[in-house]
Amino acid sequence: MTISYKKLWVMLANREMSKAQLRRQAGLSPATFTKLRRNQVVSMEVLLKIAQTLECNIGDMMDFVAEKEAEYGR
Repeated sequence: MTISYKKLWVMLANREMSKAQLRRQAGLSPATFTKLRRNQVVSMEVLLKIAQTLECNIGDMMDFVAEKEAEYGR
């Protein structure tokens, strides 16, 4: 299984919020945000900061994707 933060990026676009705005408002480091952009694992603390900033649930911003689905999506 891999992680996809596609829902997060769609949510930001729908709210007309930039990635930079989210990073600043949630207090995330550039390195952590790079992990999000690369669909890499981040800590639960990071996900909670984003969820609080956007007033949403963790499931609203990420999915677990089967390996085969992730390969076809590339």
